[in-house]
Amino acid sequence: MTSPSWDPARYLGFAAERARPFNDLVARVATDSPRQVVDLGCGPGNATRTLLDRWPDAQVQGVDSSPDMIAKAEQAAVPGRLSFTRADITSWVPSGPVDVIIANAVLHWIPGHVELLPGWLFTLRPGGTLAFQVPANADGRAADVIGRVTGSPRWSEAFAGVAASGGLADDSTRVRDAAGYADVLGRLGANVDAWETTYVHLLPGEDPVLAWYLGSGLRPYTDALEGADREAFLTEVAAGLRKAYPRQPYGTPLPFRRVFVVAQV
Repeated sequence: MTSPSWDPARYLGFAAERARPFNDLVARVATDSPRQVVDLGCGPGNATRTLLDRWPDAQVQGVDSSPDMIAKAEQAAVPGRLSFTRADITSWVPSGPVDVIIANAVLHWIPGHVELLPGWLFTLRPGGTLAFQVPANADGRAADVIGRVTGSPRWSEAFAGVAASGGLADDSTRVRDAAGYADVLGRLGANVDAWETTYVHLLPGEDPVLAWYLGSGLRPYTDALEGADREAFLTEVAAGLRKAYPRQPYGTPLPFRRVFVVAQV
């Protein structure tokens, strides 16, 4: 898959907020004593590292397509326990059966990601689990602001070939609701636990919502621009986000909806 550039330091600027849904997802995995655990789209590896504590007897492998993310993640590698591999997860194939596959906040970047789910499910040993979480903010205020700016006459030509992440794009074939994923995996014979949660993150500092999306959903757009154009674009987006998410004395509230799915075979 073609990925935007990734800045581990910027992404980790909200490490606690981004780790929370990962932890909530993993907490619902019921597979007993897994031996092989894979974290697809592992990013900088900070969340992947916590899987060693969750499953002390498992070998954990993190997979990501970004060289910068993998370089950061490898700093946390533990010989014999935790390793990281750079690979495109759309073509990733395990070397053998695995017990748990985690895909946290990555599938929304892959158009048609639902087509990948059966193959991953069928690589699991009996009792194994596929667990994933996807942002689902296509109907949110940030998506509205970003969509209006990127679709304006000033910027539409520059972004003609840029695809938004499924978490922001209003495209039902990309990010589904919990019931939609439950239907797909239930028909494949899995026992499915699916739910949706809206977190309300209280973000500190100036323009924190812009900073949040610079670490994720805005990456395809900033990659397409340079210099003064990039700064002008971000200035326009920042103004819209400030209006959409007013700063309060205690911080800036950012509601963020996510869809969770845990499927056990």
